[in-house]
Amino acid sequence: MTTTQTPRAGSAGLVSVAPAEAPSSGWAVAACGDVGSLPSCRLRRVTEYIQQNLDKDLTLGELAAVVCMSRYHFARLFKGSTGVPPHRFVVRQRIARARGVLATPELSIAEISRLVGFRTPSHFTTVFRRVAGVTPRGYRTGTLRENRPGGEGGCDGSH
Repeated sequence: MTTTQTPRAGSAGLVSVAPAEAPSSGWAVAACGDVGSLPSCRLRRVTEYIQQNLDKDLTLGELAAVVCMSRYHFARLFKGSTGVPPHRFVVRQRIARARGVLATPELSIAEISRLVGFRTPSHFTTVFRRVAGVTPRGYRTGTLRENRPGGEGGCDGSH
């Protein structure tokens, strides 16, 4: 970045350059709103880590450490790559995993909530409803009803 000195520019004597000159300086200058993205290998590494550890409490610092970045820089680049902040991405992955498990009746909703990383079933229900638009129980009954032989509600059509 080039600067010019003027006698009346104050004690520093420096005046900043017009923005048109900045790109020729050789430094990568991000425009306002222009956010970079994670390299695909780092994005893959962190998303695999998230998938393998959904049952744990995942912190921003922990995710940033997986790809050897500061928390702030990681969060900015992750959002640039995925379109959502890391926390929202993790929550959506937990809900996606929960949907798959809810389709089978083997585990209770409380067990599923722990399996996908929620501390309490009530928090799981609140977040699931916010993301999916229905409670986990409602999702489960709807999914199980669809999977029954005969389709809607298991009716055989004889009524």
